[in-house]
Amino acid sequence: MTTRILPAAGDPDAARAIVALLSQLPDAEPAAPVPDSTTLLDTLFRLAADSLDELPEVVLVHERIGPVPALELIREVALRFPAVGVVLISSDAGPALFSAAMDSGARGLIGLPLAYEELAARVQAAAQWSAGVRRHLGRGPEAPAGPGGRVVTVTGAKGGVGATFTAVQFALAAAAAGRRTALVDLDLQAGDVGSYLDVQFRRSIADLAGIQDISPRVLQDAVYEDRTGLALLLAPADGERGEEVDERAARHVIGALRDRYELVVIDCGTQVTGANATAVELADLAVMVTTPDVVAVRAAKRMVRMWERLQVRKAEDTTMVVNRWSKHTEIQPSLIEKITKTRPTRTPVPAAFKELQAVVDAGRVQDLDNRSTVKQALWTLAGELGLLAAPDAPAGSPAPAASGSGSALALRAAGPVARLRRGREG
Repeated sequence: MTTRILPAAGDPDAARAIVALLSQLPDAEPAAPVPDSTTLLDTLFRLAADSLDELPEVVLVHERIGPVPALELIREVALRFPAVGVVLISSDAGPALFSAAMDSGARGLIGLPLAYEELAARVQAAAQWSAGVRRHLGRGPEAPAGPGGRVVTVTGAKGGVGATFTAVQFALAAAAAGRRTALVDLDLQAGDVGSYLDVQFRRSIADLAGIQDISPRVLQDAVYEDRTGLALLLAPADGERGEEVDERAARHVIGALRDRYELVVIDCGTQVTGANATAVELADLAVMVTTPDVVAVRAAKRMVRMWERLQVRKAEDTTMVVNRWSKHTEIQPSLIEKITKTRPTRTPVPAAFKELQAVVDAGRVQDLDNRSTVKQALWTLAGELGLLAAPDAPAGSPAPAASGSGSALALRAAGPVARLRRGREG
């Protein structure tokens, strides 16, 4: 997909340097640079008047733009043209400016002097974010993908709520429905997907971390083709290797998986890292799993609020699944929806651990009996979320939950780890 880029720089030499470097980017279509804030806004208004699809995916704002200061200009563009990814170019790449730029609505910060690799990464991230927003709005091209290329993340509000089990069952249901499905374990230090499916494989997602261009052959070498029909990309056996998988690596891996599989289900664990936050940002559907108890619901609320503070995903764009539900529990899905502000699902997942104990203890959850009420609920829920749909069938949005029944985009591409640290400090 071609990325249209509009540079805005008041310094003619800086403008020429930006355009020269942009012309080297693959699939980039840089427009003639605009010299000031007034011209930039006029240009964007003119393009939007013809069609919103005419707007560029990325706008680069140089620090010496005028007469409106760069940060004010970024805020104006972000407010008026929310589907455009704005990136600031500045000689000051420190944390204070980075924070101010993010607060103004920038999608990234590029330091001066310009470096090709950093420029390419920031432009690509902003373009992917822009494409995601336009798909959400029903505009713009579909994500570059294979037959389906849909990404679904499953995150636990806290440990022990059943997120990994849910992710595995979603993937198994999709594979059983005939969809070419990959299941990724992005719980990098404590991943259990391999244990749940009785799989031991020496390759992991960490082996892809340092590869910039992940070819189908390279991806095939890292993926385990399981007898269930799932393609498994596991967490590293040595937890410390999880640090090798940063947000950039996660972005590259997810992009490669999109190109090869109709559905990519990612188990994000229960901790917020640069890698799994990037996955949640890129996901077409972000599922959070909680149980109907005070501790788990409070954890879910904290997680959702953190995602919003870090601009990973809005609460209303998060789908909440309540696991181990019973009509006798004091905390019902409707209350969880009200507390977390998330989107509910219709299908309840009952509390019936006795059905699961044998297969969980054996590490073979794929052998769970079809008569299991938990399996039936999770596979029904997979259908509700559109995970079983044929590749050419649009997935529907989850409908609001009926009273008393079941329940319920983005880390800034430039520097999510820094934002995570600030979020913890705040």
